[in-house]
Amino acid sequence: MPSPKLVRWNPCLEPHRFNDTEVLQRLSCMAIKGDMFLVANLGTKQPCHSSDLRCPSDGRYQFNTNVVFSNNGTLVGCYRKNNLYFEAAFDTPLQVDHTIFETPFAGKFGVFTCFDILFFDPAIRLLRDSEVKHIVFPAAWFNQLPLLAAIQIQRAFAMAFGVNFLAANIHHPSLGMTGSGIHTPLKSVWYHDMENLTGHLIIAQVAKNPQGLIGTENATENDPSHSKFLKILAGDPYCEKDSQEVHCDGASKWNMNVAPTFHSEMMYDNFTLVPVWEKEGYLRVCANGLCCYLLYQRPTLSNELYALGVFDGLHTVHGTYYVQVCALVKCGGLGFDTCGQEITEATGSFEFHLWGNFSTSYIFPMLLTSGMTLETPDQLGWENDHYFLRKSGLSSGLVTAALYGRLYERD
Repeated sequence: MPSPKLVRWNPCLEPHRFNDTEVLQRLSCMAIKGDMFLVANLGTKQPCHSSDLRCPSDGRYQFNTNVVFSNNGTLVGCYRKNNLYFEAAFDTPLQVDHTIFETPFAGKFGVFTCFDILFFDPAIRLLRDSEVKHIVFPAAWFNQLPLLAAIQIQRAFAMAFGVNFLAANIHHPSLGMTGSGIHTPLKSVWYHDMENLTGHLIIAQVAKNPQGLIGTENATENDPSHSKFLKILAGDPYCEKDSQEVHCDGASKWNMNVAPTFHSEMMYDNFTLVPVWEKEGYLRVCANGLCCYLLYQRPTLSNELYALGVFDGLHTVHGTYYVQVCALVKCGGLGFDTCGQEITEATGSFEFHLWGNFSTSYIFPMLLTSGMTLETPDQLGWENDHYFLRKSGLSSGLVTAALYGRLYERD
């Protein structure tokens, strides 16, 4: 695999320049025929010598690689996956690739692969180039609800960083792999199908300079729930209640529901949760240094158990990384031990603010409703050192609303 930084090469027009490059030749010709920039994922090899202490016994490295061709067939980019996920056939490159390619129609695109999305390098470092407005993301992603379905994390990345996110996931339902999309901070076009074996071509028109949701300028001043949220954050007193309403002194009185705290496994982590039982309420649940809050109304009560959960710690199963999570989830049944189970259907309707005192600025907002439907928050942003998500008018029953924070420095 010749480096496009060192060699200018058009495999379609120069097919015999390098050996064992038949796949690259075909991809290059496809780019020319379609008059398009093309990104493809494949395995590549790189010879190494015994003087290299890391050199495998067969004398070559193997990398999980993305290649990029311009519309004239020239190889213009190469990215070798940095964060491997149970990929014994592949090696980690000695240095992290930060691959950016430039187009005449939409400026700069960044490239990374699958599990990379959860780590600082290369995903976050690429975005330090403020001109990178688009990400191309090949993946073989195993869906895991309630927090890490493919389309869920793809859309969350687009919203968190205000970029367009072009995601192509392998479609292999029997392995739990499906979910591709073209995501902007404001909307998504996606495909998720665990029933049919056929894939789907996704086409969408997106802005060259995507507009984000971050900020408070689109707040509705006349929204009573948002006014209440702002007053709570401003430190106005609230009153706890049990079976009876309790009156207390102070100009503003908010009732914090007292609910039993319990623990349940979610995403292989030990979450602390409280049930969401009432038609409306204000809840808090804390773990370590993170406190999560929910201010909500339910137009109608459904016969389903929802819970507000918090986790602040090191995730250690199928990867090691530190997360802070506030999540409102529908449980798998009516028992506390079902909270955290994987479900895709729900009928519960909510209007809510979800927020937490996160100690990271890297927060992925997630909003998923029944039938694997992606929703757009009404508002996201920081208020009084708390990050919040606000939503009303869901199109279907709520499955997950979450703020998924990453503390890369504590991995």
